[in-house]
Amino acid sequence: MVRMLIFINIRGGRMHIILCCLILIFLLFPASNSSAFPTKERDCSKCHTLKKDEALGILKNFDPNVKVLNVSAGSVKYFFEVTVESNGKKGLVYIDMPKKHFVSGSLIQIQGRKNLTQDRLSEINKVNVSQIPLKDAIVLGDKNAKYRVIVFDDPECPFCEKLYHEMKKVVNERKDIAFYIKMFPLKMHANAYEKARAIVCEKSLSLLEDSFAKKPLPAAKCKTTAVDDNIKLANKLGITGAPTLIMPDGRVVAGYRDKESLKDLILKK
Repeated sequence: MVRMLIFINIRGGRMHIILCCLILIFLLFPASNSSAFPTKERDCSKCHTLKKDEALGILKNFDPNVKVLNVSAGSVKYFFEVTVESNGKKGLVYIDMPKKHFVSGSLIQIQGRKNLTQDRLSEINKVNVSQIPLKDAIVLGDKNAKYRVIVFDDPECPFCEKLYHEMKKVVNERKDIAFYIKMFPLKMHANAYEKARAIVCEKSLSLLEDSFAKKPLPAAKCKTTAVDDNIKLANKLGITGAPTLIMPDGRVVAGYRDKESLKDLILKK
């Protein structure tokens, strides 16, 4: 069967008639040809494999320092999920089964707009929370709360401020959740280091809020190495930005989250 579409375009008093013939797909691909459109979903991982050295051979062309830590079938069909490490930082890339393409970046699930890459990275970069000292932390919420979330925070970071307001909403709703805020000033913020020291000396949420409000802070009233210790610890854990949250089970989550997303992450919904 052949269908004909006629597009009529009137411009400048002239009529142009464009004839387009559309051949129905079943003429080109008969229903009897089951290989063209398989009726049953196939598990392509049974026929396609990707070894770590193969993945390394592909990726080294783009990053000579890359290491391949793991290869798995992943959550997306027709792609292998490859865990890599480069310059001390772990990440994910996706290599297609024919081994002709790879994708680097966030993989977003359309339904629910879930960042699958970020979720996997939080699992891959899990840390031992028992090895993170909390003496210097400023506590938002009940210190005896069941769920403790550690937050590496910069007192001059705008996204840290946004996150802080969402954290306050969480503790107002959930008395079983508390946030332990550790000062982690970034080099890009000139006054953040001294402000962090002042906040740590007094373990003051009020001073942190004043800093977020761009109010001047008094000089540090104690001698402390806590801020320097936090910077060293962050480097050891591979934390490079603020805010960064560490969930009760050790998952590392970078960046701002709203109230509902925070609760889902903490309670693993």
